[in-house]
Amino acid sequence: METCNSDDVVAYLDHKIAKSKRDQDCDEFSDSDLEDDSETMKTETDTSAQEARNGKDIQGIYWEGFKYTRDEFRETRLNQYENFVNILNPHSMETLDKEHLQVEKGNKFYDFQFNTRLVTSTILHFQLRNLVWATSKHDVYLMQNYSVMHWSSLLQRGKEVVNAARPVTPTLKLLSEPLSRVQVSSMAVKENLILIGGFDGELLCKYVNQPGVAFCTRVTTEDNAITNTVDTYQSTSGSLKVITANNDCKIRVFDAQSFTRVSAFAYSWSVNNTSASPDGKLLAVLGDSTECLISDSQSGKVISSLQGHKDYSFASAWHPNGLILATGNQDMTCRLWDIRNPSESFAVLKGNMGAIRGLKFTTDGRFLAMAEPVDFVHIFDSQSGFLKSQEIDLFGEIAGISFSPDAEALYVGIADRTYGSLMEYKRRSDNHYVDSFF
Repeated sequence: METCNSDDVVAYLDHKIAKSKRDQDCDEFSDSDLEDDSETMKTETDTSAQEARNGKDIQGIYWEGFKYTRDEFRETRLNQYENFVNILNPHSMETLDKEHLQVEKGNKFYDFQFNTRLVTSTILHFQLRNLVWATSKHDVYLMQNYSVMHWSSLLQRGKEVVNAARPVTPTLKLLSEPLSRVQVSSMAVKENLILIGGFDGELLCKYVNQPGVAFCTRVTTEDNAITNTVDTYQSTSGSLKVITANNDCKIRVFDAQSFTRVSAFAYSWSVNNTSASPDGKLLAVLGDSTECLISDSQSGKVISSLQGHKDYSFASAWHPNGLILATGNQDMTCRLWDIRNPSESFAVLKGNMGAIRGLKFTTDGRFLAMAEPVDFVHIFDSQSGFLKSQEIDLFGEIAGISFSPDAEALYVGIADRTYGSLMEYKRRSDNHYVDSFF
């Protein structure tokens, strides 16, 4: 995994885009345009569903104050955005263009509900975007600089729950080591645990309903050992496990009660993402390779290698039925695999602009959300064989996506200097029927 920050990626309203338009003898955004708009928006931080229906931009962007229309700026972004790749070549892109599904866009599965700039998503590493987690349809956690923030959509209020910039003295001192100024690269909030992964191999664990950080340590002291993924899963014995994936090519598993390390598995490349199957028997292992591995969760032994992606992978998600695995890659595609027949993917879903850096299934298996680095979140209907989708069109870096456990809400974190926010969508009531795909 590359070790550079989000400043290396095209940001919303980047002046390079304006310069490109100027070079084509078109009007450009001026600094005064941006400053005036920013001042206007300070008093209009939120957008409700009613305001959106009445014509207000869902992000509160005052397009009338710009010299471009929204459609013109969208066209510019599509033409000018450069997707970051490590090894992808143009010939591979031609092959992928012929392979992906022809999806019917324009469906509406989730309706815009609310956008707030009272809490703002931030990104430390441009390739790691799993920084938004909903624990109910009203409660969501996100990274904001060094802080884990809790947002209540009922109270419309944010609260800091962890500050990783300050020295952290864990409550379980015998098992832990004090840490300070942790640069947060990854997070997860599940099973009453807040998990934080750090840029220097740190792991912090906090109980949602208890004060203080329970456990923290450096899982590795090697150089370039970013904690790329933190997650939990139920093992085959029924016990809860904490899992980390690091740039030092290792996956580590901890007992979630004692926080003792129970296993470690080594691979031949940096592991950017791992996720456990619903029954806890299998691990998806993705990283600085075109292949994605399926490993035994107890031994780490590789069971199968999934071949088809053209670049490095950073996202994965299991369908609740345990038979489908979705993998996201810098080749701008998500591949869907039937693990009973892993020789080739059964479907390829393609983004508009960039790498697939976020994937989430609803708990009922009906929908798959797929996030690009910027501007687009796609929601695919599994009941249609993933042939129908909804496209959420916004502007800004996407820090993370998360469905609520009841699948009623979808949250999208947007990282941007001016329009950074948390966006909420609500599931349409006519989409509540059982998934029959597979």
